[in-house]
Amino acid sequence: MKLFEAFDLKSLRLKNRLVMPPMCMYSAAEGTGLVNDFHLAHYASCAIGGVGLIIVEATGVTPEGRISDRCLGLWNDEQLEGMKRLTDMAHSLGAKIALQLNHAGRKSQTSVFPHLAPSAIPYNEHPVNYVEMTPAQIDAVTEAFAAAARRADRAGFDGLELHAAHGYLIHQFLSPLSNRRQDAYGQDRSLFLRGTVRAVSSAWPAQKPLWLRISATDWLEGGLTPEDWVICLNALKVSIDMVHVSSGALLHAPVNVYPGYMLPLAEEIRRGTGLPVIGVGLLDDGLLVSALEEGRCDLVALGRELLKNPNKFFDLALRFGRRDLIAPAYERGFADRV
Repeated sequence: MKLFEAFDLKSLRLKNRLVMPPMCMYSAAEGTGLVNDFHLAHYASCAIGGVGLIIVEATGVTPEGRISDRCLGLWNDEQLEGMKRLTDMAHSLGAKIALQLNHAGRKSQTSVFPHLAPSAIPYNEHPVNYVEMTPAQIDAVTEAFAAAARRADRAGFDGLELHAAHGYLIHQFLSPLSNRRQDAYGQDRSLFLRGTVRAVSSAWPAQKPLWLRISATDWLEGGLTPEDWVICLNALKVSIDMVHVSSGALLHAPVNVYPGYMLPLAEEIRRGTGLPVIGVGLLDDGLLVSALEEGRCDLVALGRELLKNPNKFFDLALRFGRRDLIAPAYERGFADRV
């Protein structure tokens, strides 16, 4: 069964195909961006629980680029020590660990200003408290991504994910619904993404994988589509190694949510680019197994389920006849189950 098989991507070798996706915890001490005991315990629980790949939550590349004042950051060397503790912990417990780098753009709710955006146009019902980025600000944010990538490597992360989804800054530049610039960054909305990927690639070791999390569709007329993403990703294939396929969150949108509702998007991206993909979207046990077996995706991510049950992998191992994969220290917890 593919769920229990190893997966290789450049220097990254995963012991199984189950991924803990990045989920904001809003648990850093306000304003610091520093890893604390909560983060160590939170991520350790899934490492002990057998998850193959842990992707650490959206981490701001600048103070104002965090989603909130209590999000993690990696804009200075002071934040390195905690990140190194995270990677050492994960590795000691048999897991691989990656970091998601992000700039929230107009969705930032930090007390640090100015908040930035491609265009100063309304975001849902919120007031426009952000400014249209100047070319100098664009260059500074691009370099901040590269600097954070260098720190992530020094901290020992096995992979790096750039957040180009869920209505944050890279996504904002890409979508015609949020980017109405009149300069080169509006004429070619992929320009900021391409510049960021290029800068990060130059800062991140070539042997370690680099990938994107994308919103394959905005779920809105006139917004991004999977076809747009296939064109964009094919132009980036020399620099990126995988795609983590999500959707939406640029603006309020009507979405028909059901188990596996984003798997068709992952399939389309995989088919159109030939890149490996991480599938996500309210996957139940049967769906996550069938999605892998049928080649709809290469890895599967469980978010809410792992928050409820960090030992979900052991449940799956028991259900599908691989009791041998349950950690010996936890075996008694499954002894009376079939």
